[in-house]
Amino acid sequence: MNKQKIAFWVSTVLFSVFMLFSAYNYIASEEMKQAFVHLGFPDYFRVELAVAKAIGSVVLLLPMLPRTLRGFAYAGFVINIVSAAVAHLAIGEPVSSLGFVLIAAILLTISYFSAFCPCAKKC
Repeated sequence: MNKQKIAFWVSTVLFSVFMLFSAYNYIASEEMKQAFVHLGFPDYFRVELAVAKAIGSVVLLLPMLPRTLRGFAYAGFVINIVSAAVAHLAIGEPVSSLGFVLIAAILLTISYFSAFCPCAKKC
């Protein structure tokens, strides 16, 4: 297995587990429910986001799915990560509170570029 495939699988599995854990907490954790209220989001958005994160994570982990579908999952996660950062900063939280958002962004970036690298045949 070459370096690119290892980078893809490690980053994608870590990112997907992170997102699945997040989705589970959105549904099961009372603390997370209160966090959505604190951010000013309606309750249905929390459930909708949990479902979207679970589906997107599964899509990223199934390489037999069409590349276009995985591209949409990556795009959705980018929108989610950017929106999370904006939401936290908009309510006055410090940049230092964005640690998990930064980790997710780094993992997603590694996953994307190792999956869609133009040099995929050469790496």
